[in-house]
Amino acid sequence: MQITVAKTAGFCFGVQRAVDEIFSLLERERRPVVTLGPLIHNPQITQRLEQKGVRIVEEVPQAPFGGVVVLRSHGVPKQCYEQLEQRGIDFVDLTCPFVERIHSVVQEGAREGRRVLIIGHAEHPEVVGIRSFAPDNRVFSSLEELKAYTQQQPSAKELPTLLVVQTTFDVAAWGNCRNFVEKVYTNARISDTICYATENRQKEAAALAADSEVMLVIGGRHSSNTTRLYELCQRHCPRAMLVESASEIPEDAFSPGMKVGITAGASTPADVIKEAASKMFDINETMENNEAMENNTVETVDENAELSFEQLLEDSLLTLNTGDRVKVTIVSIGPTEIQVDLGTKHTAYIPISELSDDPNAKPEDIVKPGDEVEAFVVRVNDVEGTIMLSKKRVDAIKGWDEIEAAVDSGAVMEGTVVEVVKGGIIALCNGTRVFIPGSQVPGGRDADHSGLVGTTQQFKILEVNRKRRRVIGSIRAIAREARKAAEEKFWAEAEIGKHYNGVVKSLTSYGAFVDVGGVDGMIHLSELSWNKIRHPSEVVSVGDEIEVYIKDLDPERKRISLGYKNLQPNPWDQLKEIYKEGDVAHVKIVKLMPFGAFAELIPGIDGLIYISQISTRRIDKPSSVLAVGDEVDVKIVSIDYDAMRVNLSIRALLEEGGLAAEAAQAARAEAEEADVQPQEEPAAETAEETAEQPEEAPVEQ
Repeated sequence: MQITVAKTAGFCFGVQRAVDEIFSLLERERRPVVTLGPLIHNPQITQRLEQKGVRIVEEVPQAPFGGVVVLRSHGVPKQCYEQLEQRGIDFVDLTCPFVERIHSVVQEGAREGRRVLIIGHAEHPEVVGIRSFAPDNRVFSSLEELKAYTQQQPSAKELPTLLVVQTTFDVAAWGNCRNFVEKVYTNARISDTICYATENRQKEAAALAADSEVMLVIGGRHSSNTTRLYELCQRHCPRAMLVESASEIPEDAFSPGMKVGITAGASTPADVIKEAASKMFDINETMENNEAMENNTVETVDENAELSFEQLLEDSLLTLNTGDRVKVTIVSIGPTEIQVDLGTKHTAYIPISELSDDPNAKPEDIVKPGDEVEAFVVRVNDVEGTIMLSKKRVDAIKGWDEIEAAVDSGAVMEGTVVEVVKGGIIALCNGTRVFIPGSQVPGGRDADHSGLVGTTQQFKILEVNRKRRRVIGSIRAIAREARKAAEEKFWAEAEIGKHYNGVVKSLTSYGAFVDVGGVDGMIHLSELSWNKIRHPSEVVSVGDEIEVYIKDLDPERKRISLGYKNLQPNPWDQLKEIYKEGDVAHVKIVKLMPFGAFAELIPGIDGLIYISQISTRRIDKPSSVLAVGDEVDVKIVSIDYDAMRVNLSIRALLEEGGLAAEAAQAARAEAEEADVQPQEEPAAETAEETAEQPEEAPVEQ
């Protein structure tokens, strides 16, 4: 016979994790240990646990006080957690990470007000647990049930909906349900929660069954994934059979030369698979011997003959120890683990947590199927035939030498910031986690460093302790060296009058500090604007890029005075070209004060209309006559260029022109509305009359 065992047969990551953890727990604990429901759906594992004193309870109240409750890999309902906490019972949660992810997904969907549609079997423990995390849910075991529900409740197509699937559900059937919801439901979010290992196992089993005359599916009859695997194999191989152990394999079901395929569910231990494969070898050997005796032939042993299946199986169980480094080939990438090929019958995998120290890294960005990588052996389980590997530990070992050398050489290292921790940040450099204290990060220990996560930073290595696995780095050391070099260059080239493009670093009440290339200079408040300002923020903001020039230098005290306003147009020079004292100007009211109103004469210069100069009659406040935004004609009473003050008057125009001035203003308003040029205003009475008007004392803005 030609016997082929599927590579993906046996424990998946979640089951392997649960089995490893409970046997490890039994070695540590002296208290009674019970499982809330069967740990996994496999009679052999259940029997082994019973032999070690582990009982199965169906409800939390049945758990013994003072003992430990183990939560099965299929997960438990939400209320079980609440009951355990209320009763103060210690528990160990061995829920499969894939199932935990579904719990989180449906909880989030429920918070968003979505109805949760679950593709799976309502009575399965996994689905029972999932439903408890989303009160508004529906379960469908087939596309037909989903379609019937949609026809009965057409309004459901418009509701906010979340679609998930049992981790061990049939991949093809799930695809049909998903496609239906994508086409029919208008407000649905779909989460593909099938276990990646399940998908790979089903694909390989289907291909193997199609090429076999008899297909053996090994696993517990109560296991959903095993049952699904058996049903799938039956479609491609009518002579598929489900057996729980080697003892159930019928010896008369095979004939010489027959192709036999063997696969197993995710809950089937490796030794059970090996036992079944060995029995198939015995059956094959017996048939060959019987056939030789019937033909009266004796076969000679060829030293170069192909090794028996049993021998190949034994040889494939390569002896590996924790701490070994091996070369492996990436086979597939799942959400929680990466399947690798060791070239043996071991089931080897790298948990996602052992791929990289960067929690934000995507596995597909680090490795891809077909890549050959070096890995560190973390744990070997010869009983179950599994090996857990780590890539990040090999990367860390390789990076240590380079990091240690950087302490003495002062070399600049580079790494990616992966997380913010208490007291600083963690950067990943050559597979090694480097702690950078907050005091050594730009902004200091009190700053928010979350914006650095995901960025690449250069740093110096300050301390390395291989024994304690500690590396301390400093980003500021790089900045200090760079700034020191920039300072030396600046002072070597600086001279009064030289222009720079700088960045505003900070503002104070007396000026603005600007980085002009590694050093900071200050622009005094009086140098920021031609107008009088009370604070630098009226002109510049932190982060602005501005052009400045050196007004003064003090190399000994390392002080730099910068100029800014001389590089901007001086509005007072423009005023000289446009207006002179005695001119009439059309202005806009921009601010009202108790003592008068400020009006914009030209951009950058406001004049003051003192309260007594607003009207020919006495007024209590400027707002009784004027409003911000009003446009009026004024007479320029005085201009003080030294003090940068302009006094304006509406009253002077009214008294000079009398009714004529008022008529002229009315004509101007009508002309503006009609979009025509108004006639010229009547001339003032006489210069002597103007001189006789009392002059108001200038008032500073």
